Amino acid sequence: MAMNLRLRDDRTEALRRLAQEEGVSMHTLVLRAVDDHLARTAHEARVRQTTREQETRWSELLERLG
Repeated sequence: MAMNLRLRDDRTEALRRLAQEEGVSMHTLVLRAVDDHLARTAHEARVRQTTREQETRWSELLERLG
């Protein structure tokens, strides 16, 4: 799927400089950022889900300790 990405001039320039410093394309940097965000978001969702499950499992003990 094709997508256009519109950035402010200052962001485009910052992305261009970073890409040049890292020796990769701007496209590659954007893909990395998207991949990193998706991975982090998925991890955070798993942590939240596990926390809810453990709170339910241990709620009686947690209330006694609190």
